[in-house]
Amino acid sequence: MMAEGDALRKLKRRHKRDLRYARAEGMLAGVVSMLRPGDVAVDCGANRGDVTAQLAASGAQVHAFEPDPFNLEKLTERFAGAVNVHLHAAAVGTSAGTIRLMRAANWEANPELASVKSTVVAGGQNIAEGEGIEVALIDFPAFLRGLVAAHGRVAFVKMDIEGAELDLLTAMLDQRLFDDIQLTVAETHERKFKDLRGRFAALRTAIAEAYPPTRVNLDWI
Repeated sequence: MMAEGDALRKLKRRHKRDLRYARAEGMLAGVVSMLRPGDVAVDCGANRGDVTAQLAASGAQVHAFEPDPFNLEKLTERFAGAVNVHLHAAAVGTSAGTIRLMRAANWEANPELASVKSTVVAGGQNIAEGEGIEVALIDFPAFLRGLVAAHGRVAFVKMDIEGAELDLLTAMLDQRLFDDIQLTVAETHERKFKDLRGRFAALRTAIAEAYPPTRVNLDWI
């Protein structure tokens, strides 16, 4: 039986999570309302495309990155015929090549639910690190520079990439890539990667010193 204190802590965690979801939904609604046809938005870690769909409904050109073949099949079906949605079968990182994608330990039992936990970063909780599949890896800073060269700026970047955001956001900060993006939002996963919590904290401090949360927000979901 769950102790009363444990039940209260669980309830508080659920409440905080629900508040984060509500804030993220409100933020996304605001972003979508300001996007116009011809704007460029990027969804890193598209999963099943729920964010991609809302961005695309604005008429913006949307680049959606998803490395897991299980999700890619769903995305391809969902956005068939959507001329303003550009699917990229790749993980995003700081270099190009291939990388091993590791899935959740409960993948076989419930792939629909577990698909959101796939990661290219070792050391995560409840990840089957002994298994994995090779997926394409794209140099995301180079990709962003290409978008900026072609369009002048990027309106919106959303990043939910299960730990890989640590190195990527650090590189984007070092290269001042946020300067050419109107708003970047990211979910950070320090709870999932205990050994990286110090680096996550340092990154949060560095970004907060360089940009206001209206430009770079690390509290997405």
